[in-house]
Amino acid sequence: MTRVKTTIELPDALADEARALAHEHGTTLRELVVEGLRSEVERRRRPPAPVDFHFPTARGEGLAVAAEDVLATSYGLPR
Repeated sequence: MTRVKTTIELPDALADEARALAHEHGTTLRELVVEGLRSEVERRRRPPAPVDFHFPTARGEGLAVAAEDVLATSYGLPR
């Protein structure tokens, strides 16, 4: 596997915490960063989970839900 050498800027506290975590687990900061970046890339490429939404009805006479509620539920927005 080829590698690219790059430089990134991290907040000091995060870098310290990551180094300590890598040391606790017997690995390197580089390996921890590679593992974390790989995991995040895979997570973001996964399709989103389907929204479990059922249209409520009133006495079977059609939809009893506002369009704003459908959009809020579909996109996880506050109502």
